[in-house]
Amino acid sequence: MNGCQVKLALLLLALSFSGNVIAQDLSSNLELPDAPSESIQAAPMASPDPLGSTRVEGVVLDNQGSPVPSARVSLTAPGKIGERTTEAGSDGSFTFNSLPAGQYRLIITAPGLLTFTSREFSVHAGETVAAPKTAMMVSTSTTVDVTASPDQVSVAQVHEQEKQRVLGVFQNFYTSYIWNAEPMPANQKYKLAFRTLLDPTSILLVAGVASAEQYNGTYPDYGPGIQGYGKRFGAALADSTTGRIVGSAILPVVFHQDPRYFYQGSGGIPSRTWHAISSSFITRADSGKLQPNYSHVLGNLVAGAVANAYHPPASRGVGLTFETLGITVGANSLGNLFREFVFRGLVPSVPTFANGKDKTP
Repeated sequence: MNGCQVKLALLLLALSFSGNVIAQDLSSNLELPDAPSESIQAAPMASPDPLGSTRVEGVVLDNQGSPVPSARVSLTAPGKIGERTTEAGSDGSFTFNSLPAGQYRLIITAPGLLTFTSREFSVHAGETVAAPKTAMMVSTSTTVDVTASPDQVSVAQVHEQEKQRVLGVFQNFYTSYIWNAEPMPANQKYKLAFRTLLDPTSILLVAGVASAEQYNGTYPDYGPGIQGYGKRFGAALADSTTGRIVGSAILPVVFHQDPRYFYQGSGGIPSRTWHAISSSFITRADSGKLQPNYSHVLGNLVAGAVANAYHPPASRGVGLTFETLGITVGANSLGNLFREFVFRGLVPSVPTFANGKDKTP
């Protein structure tokens, strides 16, 4: 063999040896193990969310130790925005679940009890924390909302009017210092009329009228002396009763008008004077609108007509009726002027807010 052949033979021998080694390595690598290698570790499982088991539990109790059902319980974290709210059960118990760790405070409210605010307490992840004990106190203040009907308000206003006395003595029941007073219900119109007639000062006024008639010799057919005075007193009392019942009760109910004088109290003297005088002819309807004062005018006409039944024959007739009407209307206008300009400062029982037009809240 020459040199080239020897080199080629050695090269083939080397390749053959290398192929056997590679095949053996491949064969050993393709063999599967019977069991997992000890070096392979199982992946650890994720730990559960700690919020799922973090909670606050408690019971709402009053200061006697009794549960407070349906109380409103709020859980707040001081210094942070937002709160969680729940309602206590029938036994006063409550629970807040899935809470983040932190500092908390309870705020509890219930009808009739003072608001309870607990101290701050800590809540750690995964814990069940007992809420601080509560001892809700009974509230010493009570707010009551009262709603009254217009008729109830009117009755109360009229009752206040019945306390109005000039110089604390003479009745001034038919003056309303509340400009926007509620209209009087029908039964109240009758009650106020009889209340006025039976007031001692009304009897004194009738006695004064009879005395003036006695002194001036009015209705001479009644004669002098005690007997004549008695007849004049009886006639004056009948005139007063008829005029009051018809003009302040019956006709105001029929025509739905208010028999009172409404104190104006503001504006110039001409305005207030006109209001006082015109109130004898113009009055306020129960609806609040102004109307001719049918009740007052017709009431005095009726009173004058009825007076013909008991006044002396020489003093009867149509002339007496209209004479009585004129005197009564004039006297009422004069009385209204005193109501407007004088009596307000002489009636101590009038509330400070009741000052007439544009001054009533």
